[in-house]
Amino acid sequence: MAFPPSFIDDLVARNPIEDVVGQYVQLKRSGANYFGLCPFHGEKTASFSVAPNKQIYYCFGCHKGGGVINFIMEIENLSYPDAVRFLAKRVGMEVPEDEQYQSRYKAQERLWKLCREAARFFHETLMSDQGKQARQYLTQRGLSKSTVTRFGLGFAPDQWTALTDEMIRRGYTRQELMDAGLVVSREKNGKTSYYDKFRNRVMFPIIDLRGNVIAFGGRVMDDSKPKYLNSPETGIFNKRKNLFALNIAKKSKQGRIILCEGYMDTITLHQYGFDCAVASLGTALTEEQVNLLSKYTEQVVLTYDSDAAGQDATRRAIPMLEKAGIQVKILRMEGAKDPDEYLKKFGADRFAVLLQGSENQAEYRLQTLQRQYDLTSDEQKVEFLQKAAQLIATFPNAVEREVYAGRAAQAVGIGLEAMKMEVSRAYKKRTNRAERRREQQLLSPAAAIQPKVRSIRYDNVRSAAAEEGILYQVLREPALFDQAGDLTGSQFSVPVLGRAFDELRDRHERGLQVSLAVLEDFTPDELTHLSAVAQKQDALVSEAAFSDYLSVIREQSQKTQQNLSQDALMDLQARLKRKKGYGGQ
Repeated sequence: MAFPPSFIDDLVARNPIEDVVGQYVQLKRSGANYFGLCPFHGEKTASFSVAPNKQIYYCFGCHKGGGVINFIMEIENLSYPDAVRFLAKRVGMEVPEDEQYQSRYKAQERLWKLCREAARFFHETLMSDQGKQARQYLTQRGLSKSTVTRFGLGFAPDQWTALTDEMIRRGYTRQELMDAGLVVSREKNGKTSYYDKFRNRVMFPIIDLRGNVIAFGGRVMDDSKPKYLNSPETGIFNKRKNLFALNIAKKSKQGRIILCEGYMDTITLHQYGFDCAVASLGTALTEEQVNLLSKYTEQVVLTYDSDAAGQDATRRAIPMLEKAGIQVKILRMEGAKDPDEYLKKFGADRFAVLLQGSENQAEYRLQTLQRQYDLTSDEQKVEFLQKAAQLIATFPNAVEREVYAGRAAQAVGIGLEAMKMEVSRAYKKRTNRAERRREQQLLSPAAAIQPKVRSIRYDNVRSAAAEEGILYQVLREPALFDQAGDLTGSQFSVPVLGRAFDELRDRHERGLQVSLAVLEDFTPDELTHLSAVAQKQDALVSEAAFSDYLSVIREQSQKTQQNLSQDALMDLQARLKRKKGYGGQ
């Protein structure tokens, strides 16, 4: 039977794959993934991996793979509907098998859509004449227009029913507005009046990991109280289970998450280049939030305020994070009470050095290298500087590279500019090599080796390589779907990859989760193959690579159509020739 997509999303979210698989397989963490002995074939070396951030499993030995529903189907020998019921029972969910529960999930989808419409209304109001004061406030707080747009910030007008009137005009009811926490009611003299919950406030939309707007935070622009007003808990929002900006920070490549107290600290950090910042939602850090963080990072840097309340919050958070296996770092900011103030007083470079100082790994590696050379010898100085440049070139952050280039230059007594040139040369060589490898490995026909699943074959390996690349990228970064133009799965040379692309794109456009874990109507073999594609270790996520893949697929599809047209013409000519010959006898 077909289950509502929102129900499947919720089911998968409540059944983390590492928890479910962990009941059958002894797992050990290694980097971002977990590994254990495969339950589907005998082995002595752990080749079975579970990727929490992708919510999939894959065995590098027997090549089985899929999402949490597929795992239960395989391990318990159940049909898809029965596997869904199994997982629902595991977490106490009711399965929507009748009209009552079907309508409940339709109502949930309706609330997501309503909150998205409300966010658009607030943003449009901010950009209108009504939002002039709010725009000035945000400018005074140092936020750029692009940052305001990126976070979808808005303004709730100083009117009792502005949002209510607009949403009713768009087809929503007062009850739906109340269910979404956007409207409150008041009884007076036997009459019920309704008015907007948020008025004359800068608005911060709260977005979940699937890209749905689920709630709002509103801030006054003066010293009136309460300073912040947050959405109540609703059918789509639980503040204990969400983190502000995690939908963006989960994609960060910085290797850590910076945990802040408030929206403004988080947004300012993102604007200054620290895209790994998140904030709890008007509450002390919860176990649910810690579990969420553990799926996306192994290190959290706490940047709570330096006042007594902030220090108390830090002390409470440390044991919770460590219990979840997360390395905890504390950022101590001299001369500022929070990241927002520090960045505006001292800038991003100083903050980056401060942040790096909490980890100190780069300095340790450089000092270890330095001890291998006698820096009183000119020859060994040169060799050390060359090796140091190669080491510093591996640091992903430009500020980090400059800071440690200075350290290396100081160690041997040369000018900073000379060392920076050496590091820049090593960095360019490294990035050029990586780019050439990507082009050779992912765009050449040799890149698409035949699938391990025997029922799936690649006839056009060049197109198949690009199709794998497209799927890998949209699974990692669903926003890339917006750059796919008119591409459809019918242009793919591999039907299963094309079907997956179409279904994932449809989910993205409907605001649903983009994940292999929630795909329906795919066989176990097909999900195994899709999981193998998602586990590619040498793939890169970039707009340039995505554009290359699109070009290859379109080019190969056009060639296929031309070949089919030519074959059809030749077939017609042959039939006409046979007919003519028959008539002449």
